[in-house]
Parts: sequence; structure tokens; C-alpha cells
Amino acid sequence: MRVVRLLQGETASFAVEDEPGVFAEVDARSVLDCLAGRVERTGATHRAVDAESLRFEQGIFPVLPVDPPEVWCAGVTYERSRDARVGEAVVKDVYTMVYDAPRPELFLKDTMWRRTVGPGERIGIREDSTWNVPEAEIGVVLGEHGRIAGYTIGNDVSSRDIEGANPLYLAQAKVYAGACSLGPAVLAATTPAPVLEITLRILDEYGDEAFSGTTSTGSMRRSFEELVGWLLRDNPVPPGSVLLTGTGIVPPDSFSLRPGHRVEIIVPGIGLLANRVALAGELAAPERA
Repeated sequence: MRVVRLLQGETASFAVEDEPGVFAEVDARSVLDCLAGRVERTGATHRAVDAESLRFEQGIFPVLPVDPPEVWCAGVTYERSRDARVGEAVVKDVYTMVYDAPRPELFLKDTMWRRTVGPGERIGIREDSTWNVPEAEIGVVLGEHGRIAGYTIGNDVSSRDIEGANPLYLAQAKVYAGACSLGPAVLAATTPAPVLEITLRILDEYGDEAFSGTTSTGSMRRSFEELVGWLLRDNPVPPGSVLLTGTGIVPPDSFSLRPGHRVEIIVPGIGLLANRVALAGELAAPERA
């Protein structure tokens, strides 16, 4: 089952998938209520024009499906990510060590979704960086008591040259306006956890493909459950928070995002997360209730 939040005019409503591509509006306070079945249907339904990418009829748009009080990230969880970090870094051993160590790399990406956007909104790149990249990831949505409630798509936008210059610059490389996007849906968790295919596609300002790549969560060094277990050790992470679980797709060193680029992340079973690129300094931080 997938859960979306659909915007019609100025009204946003949660909807759950009753059958492939058919979503029923529900009276719900949060995506966690939807995933737990604590909802009542309102009677309104919407059929996706494209069920795989979650494109709806004109005037209806998927928006940020979850309002995460915190967004955390795990790093170096794929071999490809480890190799890329070693290649970019002045201090190289730390990335090899954390890939092989029992304890994963975890860091705080955002709080109260101040820097997080949804599908169709603009992601940001730093003006003081010359090497900015998207990081296509699976986001684990945490429910009550740290239970894995669902999965969404995440983009952990990063400044590779800043992180590579010194690992202590990690927060500046990862935390700024528009540095995270999530959506377009949340897939309800199952046991065992699904193996999810992830495709990253970047279009330049003219609409031509600048990069594409594919990976699978089956290639992860650590499981979703292991990463969540480490995150919650002595750490009170509130329900509704999201843990991004690392990337296995890294564009070539010669590539950097530019304003006007379009980043598409496709995960069958969840949907298509698409965002245009802008300078982070141009992105106002909207107040959200």
C-alpha cells in the first residue's frame, strides 16, 4: 500500500492506494495514521494517469508526504559510495574504516523540515561549492517506538568538494536550504523488508540526459533494521522522522549540478521524485504550520 498527500488548489489531503493507481482520500492527521489504518475514508477517489510515477490529472499534485520532525542520514552504506568518498577526500582512511566498522556513519540532515522539499519543488546547491551532486536514497519512515512504518524516496543533496576537503565540514556539505527532498509517496513496510531498485536520472537545462545510473538496496552493506537500531541507541528520535539510508549511485567526478537541472529518482513501487535545481541562497525557507 502507498500513501500520498495530494494538493488540489490550496487544499492538501492524504490518500491511500486501494488498488493499483487508485487512491482514496482519508481523514488523517499524518502519514503514520494512514500507515496504521487509523483513518476514515471521505468517499473521494483519484486515479493516477501514470500509476508508476504517480502523475495525476491536471490540477492535482503529490506533495511532501511526511512532515519529518527530524531527517537523519547514513553514509558509506554502499561500496560505490565508499569508493567515491575515498576518491574525493584529502583524508581517505576514515571512509574505508567506517564502511568496514560495526558502527555506521550517521548524521542529522534537517529538523522540522526547514530544508526539506517535496516533489516538484526546487532543491538547492551551495554557491560556495563547485562540486554539487544528488544522492538517490531510500528513506525509512519511523513509526512509534522506532518501528519501521514505511519507505519513501530521498535526495540527500551534497557538496562533495566541501566534505572532501575535511570530514569536519560534513554539516556544511550536507545542511543548507533545499538540501533534501522526499516523496512522492510512502510505501507501507513489510516483513521481510523489500529489495528496492533505484534509478537516478539527471537532465540538463535543455532537457538532455546528463547522467543516469541504477542500484539496488540488495547491494547495501547494512540492513534498514541495523541502521535504525544504531540511530536509536541512546537517541530519542521522534515518530515520523526519516532516516536516509545511503546512496549507491555516484555521478562521475567531472559532473556537478547546475541551476536548471532536473533530478529524477525512480523507485518502482514508490514512484518518481523529481526536482529542479536552484541556488540555495535563492530558496526562501517557508514557514510551515
